[in-house]
Amino acid sequence: MYYIYMLRCKDNSIYTGITTDLERRVQEHVSKKEKCAKYTYYHDVIKLERAWKTQNRALASKLEYHIKVLSKIRKEELIVDNNNFEKLLSNKIECDKYENVKIV
Repeated sequence: MYYIYMLRCKDNSIYTGITTDLERRVQEHVSKKEKCAKYTYYHDVIKLERAWKTQNRALASKLEYHIKVLSKIRKEELIVDNNNFEKLLSNKIECDKYENVKIV
């Protein structure tokens, strides 16, 4: 199982990444451990905003790419309402291959 996630940073920027262990990876970003991304090392992460899961790395990488190229406004729309997922991405990916992960 692969997870695609969006993190909110203190400066209100959004970081998007993929992982096989969502909890561990978010903790690496927050704590700035040696495996955190260069971006989140310099931009303090304040929360996990949204996540999806899928069966393989190829699908995860495809969604990660298409989220990363969205404008900031579109990323915010995706975060605010998961119903925007298909609206924003259905012409680029097979949306039924991804499942929304509930953030607690």
